[in-house]
Amino acid sequence: MGRPRVAILNRDKIGAAALDLVDRNGDFTMPGLARHLGVQVAAVYHHVPAGRAEIIEMVRVLVAQRIDDAAFDRMPWDEACVVWAQSYLGAFSAHPAAVRLLATEPIRDPGLIAAYNPVAAGLARAGFGDGEIIAVITAVENFVLGAALDASAPDIVVAADQDGIEPELRRALDEAPTGPARAAQAFDLGIEAFVDGLRQRLSRRAEA
Repeated sequence: MGRPRVAILNRDKIGAAALDLVDRNGDFTMPGLARHLGVQVAAVYHHVPAGRAEIIEMVRVLVAQRIDDAAFDRMPWDEACVVWAQSYLGAFSAHPAAVRLLATEPIRDPGLIAAYNPVAAGLARAGFGDGEIIAVITAVENFVLGAALDASAPDIVVAADQDGIEPELRRALDEAPTGPARAAQAFDLGIEAFVDGLRQRLSRRAEA
C-alpha cells in the first residue's frame, strides 16, 4: 500500500489557521498554531521564518481583503471615505476578535501599506494638509474598529429594567433599535457626522 496522503503545509494554510485561532481565542501562539495544523513548530517556521510577527501580517492581509481603498480613485473624497469606512467595518466585523491583535501591531506588509496611497492622495486632493492626513486616516480607523467591536456586542447593551433610569434615558432606550440594527444605526450616524465635520473643516479653511 502507498503511504497515506498528508496535507501539504503552505503559507496560505498557516495564515488561515492562525486567523481561525484568532477568531476563536483572540490570539495565537506558535505551539498552539502548530497543534492546530497537526505539525511540528519547526514545520511552521520552515514556511514562515520570521514567526509570529510575520503570521500576524498574514492574518491582517486576510482580514483586510474586503477593504475598498480604491474608492478614493473613483469618487469624491467624502463619498469615498464613507465607502472605505463601510468596507473596513465589513472586514473587521467578520473577525472582531482580531481587532485588538491587529490594532496593537505595526503594519509591515508592503501591499497593505501601499493600499493607503489612494486614501492619502484622495485626502490631499480634497485639501487636507500633509500634517493632517494621517490623523484623518487614524480617526476613521479608530471609529471603525470601535464599531466592529460594537457589532459583536449583546443585542441589548443597557439593561432597561434596572433602577436609576431617568425618563429621558427610558424613552431613548424604548425608541432605540436592538440587535444589528442598533449597531448599524450608530455606525451610520457616526460616520455621517464625522465626514460632515471634515467637510466643515475644509469649508472654514477655504473661507478664511
